[in-house]
Amino acid sequence: MKVRITILSENMVGRQVGAAEHGFSAFIETDGGNYLFDTGGGRTVVENSLALNKDLRTVKRIFLSHGHNDHTGGLPQVLNLKGPVDVHVHPDIFADRMAIRKEGGRESRRFAGMIYKKSYLEFLGARFILNPDFHEVEKGMFLTGEVPRKTAFEKNDPKLFREVDGKVVPDTLPDDQSLILDTGKGMLLVFGCAHSGMINIINHVTQRMKKDHFLAILGGTHLDFLTPEQLEESIRCLKEMKVDRIGVSHCTGFRGACRLQQEFGERFFYGWVGSGFEV
Repeated sequence: MKVRITILSENMVGRQVGAAEHGFSAFIETDGGNYLFDTGGGRTVVENSLALNKDLRTVKRIFLSHGHNDHTGGLPQVLNLKGPVDVHVHPDIFADRMAIRKEGGRESRRFAGMIYKKSYLEFLGARFILNPDFHEVEKGMFLTGEVPRKTAFEKNDPKLFREVDGKVVPDTLPDDQSLILDTGKGMLLVFGCAHSGMINIINHVTQRMKKDHFLAILGGTHLDFLTPEQLEESIRCLKEMKVDRIGVSHCTGFRGACRLQQEFGERFFYGWVGSGFEV
């Protein structure tokens, strides 16, 4: 399988092409067609697709990694261009979510879930395909579905909550899923935010695919929200895995990206707008 992955939405712009926003989206070109993984926060996905000459009208399927608005906010804009299209999601993606911060004795709340109603998105052409399980969506292309949380050190983000039956409870992000492309030469693994834990996800993919060689892992790793001890343990585990290239974006953060570059040298690259990976 021939694959080219291009970052459309991300927190930084590296080559003065396109615009940055807090969010993530990747355009995936294969010899079997084009796909979109996440849609960013809504301010850059269309603008950057034009700047990078990636035609969103050619997308065969859309994959959403989870229900946060910085990954789903651009869906209406994409649908306005594309029209009817299958959108693959975990059933929990429509949960009401919030981020709660407590500083100096004061509490602030920010809505973090999908901004747009399911019915509105369906009116625009979204054909939601709900599946919580690991599955093959097309030949050589898989979604992890819900990822088991097995590592002792990868924790939930303590600032993230959801509303269940009128009560605010910690959000474990069960809908967090990643995309696998099996090229025949090795696997490509694309994260949204890796809320399940980067190491949990890689282990889950290795177990389900019965393979352990990754040409690259790309996307948000949520390392910026971990304690220093968690970050170091993640790096220690990653060094024991068969990963050729590490291209991080978005919620990896400056601290996490710097540590990865220190440890992995030329195997590391930052996935800013316009960058990507090709097989």
